[in-house]
Amino acid sequence: MAGGSTGGGEKTEKPTAKKLQDAAKNGDILQSRDLATALVVLAGIGMIAVSGPSLVRAMSNMLVQGLRFGREDIVDFAPAARGLHLLSGVAFPVAGIMLATLIAAIAAPAVLGSLGFRPGAFAPKASKMNPASGLKRMFGTQGLIELLKSVAKVGLLGAVGIWVIWDRLTAIVNLGKTGDASALAGLGDMFIMTCLIMAGGLFVIAGIDVPAQIMQRSKRLGMSKQEVKDEHKESEGSPELKGQIRRRQFEVLSGSSRKAVAEASVIITNPTHFAVALRYKPGQDAAPIVVARGCDAIAAAIRELADSNGVPVLQYPELARAIYFTSRAGQIVNEGLYMAVATVLAFVFRVENRLASEMDRPFIKVPDDLRFDAEGKKV
Repeated sequence: MAGGSTGGGEKTEKPTAKKLQDAAKNGDILQSRDLATALVVLAGIGMIAVSGPSLVRAMSNMLVQGLRFGREDIVDFAPAARGLHLLSGVAFPVAGIMLATLIAAIAAPAVLGSLGFRPGAFAPKASKMNPASGLKRMFGTQGLIELLKSVAKVGLLGAVGIWVIWDRLTAIVNLGKTGDASALAGLGDMFIMTCLIMAGGLFVIAGIDVPAQIMQRSKRLGMSKQEVKDEHKESEGSPELKGQIRRRQFEVLSGSSRKAVAEASVIITNPTHFAVALRYKPGQDAAPIVVARGCDAIAAAIRELADSNGVPVLQYPELARAIYFTSRAGQIVNEGLYMAVATVLAFVFRVENRLASEMDRPFIKVPDDLRFDAEGKKV
């Protein structure tokens, strides 16, 4: 009893591709806020390091122009136009920083393979609007884990920040003894270095958070063996999937092969890996002719086409392999197989004339020197 319930109820199987796609459509995607924060901080600080001097010069010019008044400013006072003129100087450096952080924010889900617009994520969910569910998330196990993670992040980044400031405390004090320009430049260098070190700490946190998020999502979307079986049956029973498989099967057969299969007298199968189409018309064919043959996908296409055209399909594994490995399409069957093929054709003709039924199917013996295995080796 216990063993049976374990196999059907416990989430012991990895989520299938369909389960992952359905979850993504509903907004359940792999994401890491720590990775996004680290990338945004690194991109922003990197852009500030590159455009920082030009940004400082632009702000200095804006301040100088803002404190300078002329006669035209009093006679023709236009605060909006003057404000836009002052801001235009700093617009380009600021826009560069904002663009870099925007690209970094987009890169985070792209790295995790979660980039894309999903309308299902915006659909209202009753569980998120339920106060009880919200309290459960806040005070449950997941909420406690998030709290511990936040405390650990604050502790780590705080320790890094204190260490950086303490290590450069003497240099910070000496900035007051230098000129304004030197002090501002030195302060900017310290700020950038501190932020880069903090960004490194964020990447360390992200390196822990990303695998944790992968494991949590895999566990959350885990499936039982019964769910995997049910999904497989549902997929196989889908009319869309069946139609797609049928189209692919027909595509592997040329037009002449499809016509030959439709006019065949009988299809002999392995039953799954091999299929040969035989034709014998008294007065036209001197002996049975192999009009088409194939393995795997082509064999499936031959069987499907035979079913749609009402051509009899019989399962004789040894005979199917023998014909497949000894004859080509358009050739007469091997002489050693004449008796076996004739017996099959006679049975088909009797069934067509209602002189026999499936219960009368004859036993076929293939000569020992014409027996092959699935790889074409004689057995």
